[in-house]
Amino acid sequence: MLLSKKKIEVRYAETDQMDIEEGDSIRFFVKYGGSTAVQEGFSLGLMKEEAEDPAVTTTKNGILFFVEEKDVWYFDGHDLHVGYNPTLDEPVFEYKKG
Repeated sequence: MLLSKKKIEVRYAETDQMDIEEGDSIRFFVKYGGSTAVQEGFSLGLMKEEAEDPAVTTTKNGILFFVEEKDVWYFDGHDLHVGYNPTLDEPVFEYKKG
């Protein structure tokens, strides 16, 4: 996800891992707690949800990935690249200054 350029990059979208299918929507959202390279005290989550006010979107394998306008502040001008760690069986979020 490249938020500074208003583009999302999802390198991995294994639908079996999240019980999602073509036509579904996945929201990246800010949650309280944790720590990342871009924000202290906040972290990033994802959930299956319909978009209401998307600021950034991309589609991969027929699945819409998005960030709502109210959550853009979290990225602080950084690009978000979404991958997957098969050992931990979870998404990997990489933040790069745009």
